[in-house]
Amino acid sequence: MMTTRPTSNTLATLTLSALSALFLTGLAPQALAGTERTPLRAATLPAESVQSAETARVIVRLRTSTRLASTLSAGTRATVAELRQAQALGSRLGLTLQDGHSLAPDMQVMTASGMSSATLARRLAADSEVLSVHVDQRRRPHAAVSDPLYAGGSGFSPASGQWYLRSASSTLVSAINAETAWSLTTGSAGVIVAVLDTGVRWNHPDLDGKLVGGYDFISESVIANDGDGRDSNPADPGDWISSTENSSNATLKDCGVSDSSWHGTQMAGLIGASTNNASGMAGLGRHVRVLPVRVLGKCGGYDSDIIAGMRWAAGLTVPGVPANPNPARVINMSLGYKDDSASGCTASDPYSVAVAEVNAAGAVVVASAGNDSRQVNKPANCPGVIAVAGLRHAGTKNGFSSLGPQATIAAPAGNCVNLSGECLYPILSTSNTGTTTPSCPTHTTGGSDAAVGTSFSAPLVSGTAALMLAANPALTPAQVMALLKSSARSFPTSGAGAGVSTCVAGLSADQDECYCTTGTCGAGMLDAGAAVRAAAGSLPIARIGETTTRIDLGSATLLDGSGSSVATGRTLAGYGWALGDSTLARFNGTTGGSTASVSALGSGLVAVTLTVADSAGSSASSSAVLRTGPAPTATCGTDSSDGAGTPAATTSTEDSGGALGAGWLAGLALVTVLLAAVRRRAMAAA
Repeated sequence: MMTTRPTSNTLATLTLSALSALFLTGLAPQALAGTERTPLRAATLPAESVQSAETARVIVRLRTSTRLASTLSAGTRATVAELRQAQALGSRLGLTLQDGHSLAPDMQVMTASGMSSATLARRLAADSEVLSVHVDQRRRPHAAVSDPLYAGGSGFSPASGQWYLRSASSTLVSAINAETAWSLTTGSAGVIVAVLDTGVRWNHPDLDGKLVGGYDFISESVIANDGDGRDSNPADPGDWISSTENSSNATLKDCGVSDSSWHGTQMAGLIGASTNNASGMAGLGRHVRVLPVRVLGKCGGYDSDIIAGMRWAAGLTVPGVPANPNPARVINMSLGYKDDSASGCTASDPYSVAVAEVNAAGAVVVASAGNDSRQVNKPANCPGVIAVAGLRHAGTKNGFSSLGPQATIAAPAGNCVNLSGECLYPILSTSNTGTTTPSCPTHTTGGSDAAVGTSFSAPLVSGTAALMLAANPALTPAQVMALLKSSARSFPTSGAGAGVSTCVAGLSADQDECYCTTGTCGAGMLDAGAAVRAAAGSLPIARIGETTTRIDLGSATLLDGSGSSVATGRTLAGYGWALGDSTLARFNGTTGGSTASVSALGSGLVAVTLTVADSAGSSASSSAVLRTGPAPTATCGTDSSDGAGTPAATTSTEDSGGALGAGWLAGLALVTVLLAAVRRRAMAAA
């Protein structure tokens, strides 16, 4: 078997009903996707969730033939006396309405006490004088975050911060519009992204509570570098190669002298780093969870180990390996090697077979195109794989990025622009200061450890796919690929300066920076916001908004679901909040409103779930994992989960980043009832 290496020049996020069923029955999440649309046995909402203290607020549009509409159109602004005539509408319906501002000649705000906005909208819509009525919802600015490395600026390295996540502009042409995606969904803990890579450093503060289970599939002990072969501990011990190993070790000879890359940790951070916590960096899928699958070590990894890791990550059986209790919906492979075969990745290729099986199990496969500036590498060139080419900040192909007709889409890969000094546009992510064995958690910067490569393009697409699945868990891998392509932005054709030509597929020579085409770099530039919007369609989206993911003991945080959304013409008809472990946290007051206050009672990880329903009876859920109490102490060189040889996936403590405890299971059983209750309320309001 050939050896496959990570493609980086540093070494070269289910609905709640499905989620509850996953943990209670052990079924794969993809087998349950979409089940939240099926009516369940009706249940009664807890008394505290009845919104009797609410003030309903709606926008009413009147038929132009009505007396009230005529009154309102008599001038640019009706008098107070004239506006009071609108109360006649309430009199006919037995409602006490208060007049609000008029928005147009036939449109004004009306309010009422003692009922929800959805209830008022339903009752007003029944009147013959009303053309339409909509809940007057509160909107918020697109969701920027408080993580200091996200914004960058003076005194930060890189000064450009996480430029690749921001809104696309004339300067940051290839930025992926993450804030638009975040305004719709911040992901869900029920969507798991497997990172097939070098393993992960569990003690990184930005990965606290984001990692779940995992496995080490490296069968060759020299490559594994952890003293054993396959086991349940995917922690990264380092993948450095010394000059002695490079010159004389039978397995590592001529692999090249290098420091440890911490490559898997970097991929995990891009996908799911803790976000909006005023510390460190932002992850694209802040509430998504990451499944580390170790398949690369010293000098890369064997195809056989990678393929076994792919199958296991998707929940398929691998002989001699325990079943994966946390099947992934997305598999990220920032790895590959040039394919010298004339036929490419044929249907009989082991990778093709594995991809087909994984896709059939419901998992999306994303792989980096490669960094040899020629043809797309394997396994990215296999059918069913979303192959990601790399872009400069200006939207042109990065000089090192592989290209060709097998590319599916393109995303930022980092570039420096300058020939000396700090790299200006690297891809910032989670890392470690150790040059060989692990040392202290850190982040990559624009300095000597600047991270660029198509390795970093792939997790941006994987994170986007996870957000899409959080918005619509019923999507198939083929649908995710199609929506990513159809929502992509067009490549630029000018603006890069003199000497930049159009990319050409199939050249035998290296191609430096060039203008991408759909035949060389994929369908276009990744647009996370447009992709998530397209994925949602007419479905409601439960959004757990900008809140800290950590609660100090004795303190409380306000969870905000007011950013949840429904399709045009529908209204939000109900909210429901649930906690997975009542020993670690509790609600303070109502759980049936758009916000909920949570206090920490103990130290650990606890899942919180928001379920919403719309006026058409559709419902959706989203989950987040909160850290209660102090974060685990991150000692340099030692992970809390892999110290003293304790495998991270088998340890029982929640602090290890493994599976959540039994308290979550009990909470999910309660949430199944809650989901039915919120749906019932929506149906009653329809």
